[in-house]
Amino acid sequence: MRPDEAQASTIDTETQRPGSDGNAAPSAERLPDARDHYGLLYGASPAMRELYQQIEKVAPTSLTVLIIGESGTGKELVARTLHEKSPRSSGPFIPVNCGAIPSTLIEGELFGHEKGSFTGAIQQHAGYFERAAGGTIFLDEITEMAPDMQIKLLRVLETAAFHRVGGTEQISTDVRVIAATNRDPQLAVQDGRFREDLLYRLAVFPLRVPPLRERTSDIELLARRFLDQLNAAEKTRKRFAKGTLDNLRHHRWPGNVRELKNAIHRAFILADEEVEVRSPEPAPRNRRIVRRDGRIELAVGTPLPEAQRELILATLAHFGGDKRQTASTLGISLKTLYNRLDSYKHGGADA
Repeated sequence: MRPDEAQASTIDTETQRPGSDGNAAPSAERLPDARDHYGLLYGASPAMRELYQQIEKVAPTSLTVLIIGESGTGKELVARTLHEKSPRSSGPFIPVNCGAIPSTLIEGELFGHEKGSFTGAIQQHAGYFERAAGGTIFLDEITEMAPDMQIKLLRVLETAAFHRVGGTEQISTDVRVIAATNRDPQLAVQDGRFREDLLYRLAVFPLRVPPLRERTSDIELLARRFLDQLNAAEKTRKRFAKGTLDNLRHHRWPGNVRELKNAIHRAFILADEEVEVRSPEPAPRNRRIVRRDGRIELAVGTPLPEAQRELILATLAHFGGDKRQTASTLGISLKTLYNRLDSYKHGGADA
């Protein structure tokens, strides 16, 4: 999930259930052992309450933490909550995706470089560790880091010091390190992808984030929260259609909370008043269509109805759900757009 997903919002009052006397039951926030959220995390299931307790214990310390969880479970939100609950909360929080930085650049990005240290280094550059001084650095997808960088990172963790690329000055670092992986770290060690000594150094306090299928009682709470956020952002009052929440609870959500949020967002765009998620679509296996930075990339051979469908939905999302502007931009009538969207809502590829 991204940082904007972490903004607080009011949970729909419909999530409160009446007590036996007919009055509303006390909200979960007022019960010390039944919180429905903690920091930036939401959920009242036993698995999430256990996670909250673990975070509460380790957050005030300086221990290195390794967060383990499937993609889409909210590992960055766990890291940000750890930071916000720590004595370093007034310092910077620097997230780094280790799998997204080329191996030829990651050392300079993490530790910085001196002017003239390589072609194109026209000035001194402060790396992430230097910029995170007094705060927290979050190393996501840590098991994707190149082996030679794992050695250098281990050295920094052991000495609390580093050198910029091309430099000789030793720079002390005052940074708390939180790492995360969506792999089983022990299997990554066995496969030779990850150093065992680095694993032991990072996993001083491991935290496991439960997948959504292990916390199904949280699905309604999360779904209502996401709908509240969308209604607030778009100044609408859309509501879930009858049976939608039951349908959401019975889906396995292999993409976890991220998949749930995306499914609701897509259904929200398609809905006029009632948001209906009949059967959440699995992620495409063949990657024929990829959305990236306001563009759509189509593989040769993509069926025309499928390409049209993706173009319409992407354009509608780009204009924030404005159907009239979407129809005008695509050069189709508003009636045609409504027909297409109605077809997509019921599983069709074309109107």
